[in-house]
Amino acid sequence: MSSTILAHSEDPIETPGTRPLDMKLEAVVIPVSDAARSKQFYEGLGWRLDGDFVVGDTFRAMQFTPPGSPASIHFGTGLTPAAPGSANGLFLVVSDIEAARAELIGHGVEVSEVFHRAGPGKPAVSGRHPERQSYSSYATFKDPDGNEWLLQEVTTRLPGRIDPNTTNYASVADLAAAMRRASEAHGEHEKRNGGQRDENWPYWYAEYMVAEQTGKPLPL
Repeated sequence: MSSTILAHSEDPIETPGTRPLDMKLEAVVIPVSDAARSKQFYEGLGWRLDGDFVVGDTFRAMQFTPPGSPASIHFGTGLTPAAPGSANGLFLVVSDIEAARAELIGHGVEVSEVFHRAGPGKPAVSGRHPERQSYSSYATFKDPDGNEWLLQEVTTRLPGRIDPNTTNYASVADLAAAMRRASEAHGEHEKRNGGQRDENWPYWYAEYMVAEQTGKPLPL
């Protein structure tokens, strides 16, 4: 009987000049019992409806995308044999767990109290992580069928989890120059808005700098 030996300690072998084919997670199917009710719920969260496709009485597929998310969810009729409400561990990463929880409550959603874990596999403890350690603070909520979502606060990404488009600066001077251009553009942005201070300026700066690097339209 033959056997196969896996070399776990070695990196994947790549042919010179090639790289692994991109495989991007685009959508996850969640099981629901009432497509119309679920549509109303996720629209109420402020998620973007990307499509609603109906084929007769046996098939309906909707796609919703959470704000700022590169991935979406699908639900409807005739999509999955999974029991409605059986999905759990659906992560929604946020930069401020308390603000995200308050926003959801403002949309009429019942959200758990914030809790944290001292590390992977550790028991849940009430309240936000005392040092606001990234990846450690959580809250949960459910959709009308009981599919459970997990909010996770992430303030500093693990190595390898950052889009290279956001870090492609050759030097500190280049980064400083990009920030200066963003600052000047943001000043014009505030003028166009009646001189009112933009409390969300860090996000605006980041959006401007990434758009500038990738050749996308600059924010106004």
